[in-house]
Amino acid sequence: MRMMIKSSYTYPSRIDGKNAEVKTMFWFTKENNQVPVDLKKDSDYKSRITYESTKSSSILTIKDLKQRDSAEYKFKFITNQPGREFTGSPGVTLTVLGNIFLRSETQTELKCESSCDLTKPPSYVWFNKKKKMEEQTSSILVSVRDGDRYSCSVKGHDNHRSASVYAPEFLSAKLISSGQITEGQSVTLSCSSGANPAANYTWRKNNNQSVVSKDQQFVLSSILSSDSGQYYCTAQNELGEKTSGPVSVQVTCESNWFHYKHTSSRCVVVSKQQQQQQQQVYLELVYLVTALVPSDTACLASSPGSRRRTAVWISLELMVERLL
Repeated sequence: MRMMIKSSYTYPSRIDGKNAEVKTMFWFTKENNQVPVDLKKDSDYKSRITYESTKSSSILTIKDLKQRDSAEYKFKFITNQPGREFTGSPGVTLTVLGNIFLRSETQTELKCESSCDLTKPPSYVWFNKKKKMEEQTSSILVSVRDGDRYSCSVKGHDNHRSASVYAPEFLSAKLISSGQITEGQSVTLSCSSGANPAANYTWRKNNNQSVVSKDQQFVLSSILSSDSGQYYCTAQNELGEKTSGPVSVQVTCESNWFHYKHTSSRCVVVSKQQQQQQQQVYLELVYLVTALVPSDTACLASSPGSRRRTAVWISLELMVERLL
């Protein structure tokens, strides 16, 4: 929605026999050490305002009107003659009321309000995705569906609609990480959506109801293998909510210098030298058992039934006793 405010003025072309002209004109709402601050230099209005000025008037246009734009707007002009600068006072008071939401599990109540000084209560027009609705009351009950975008205006002023309100859409959840994730790294999960009013975000793990983060950017610093799992982001505002698909986080235990073993909650470090020693002992034991198995036991080992399993076990026990 945009708002236009106009100020008109007159100024003589000559004063005391000297040419007089307006050198500078601007709009302001704030002062810095009693010096008016031009709206074009105010960060709150960056890229949202324009001036259309002539020799007798100036029109201020504010785009993408916000509730924080509520203020008293004043026009000032400065001439080429010292000390001759003038401010329109009082200014124009703008009150942006915005939309009010009341939501139940199935329906949302939308209210439309106008700050215009009208002689009688106005009738309103409602729109959904630019299509005019039948309702003409100040509030309506709607069941918000995907793609719905509601706005309103005072009847007879369809070109001056409120900003559209809508539930979260185009939800995107992703893992910000390069390459393989190992313990100790910092990993970020990012969530974004389009929504008006702006959405709030929550993260859950493995579809559990408990919330693990309420930040739009969920940072897992010094990540553990127990953090592995599927993460889901939910965006919610007064009109609805939307949940993303799973974002998979897999924490591995690989390294160039060590071999890792997973336990239930962490990775245990085992040096490659220890790993090779374990493999060497195992191979030697298998070789010795195979070489020293007596021939009659070997026959039992090749027989069917439980005798085969018993024979192999007895042979192994005998071999271990001899080694000790």
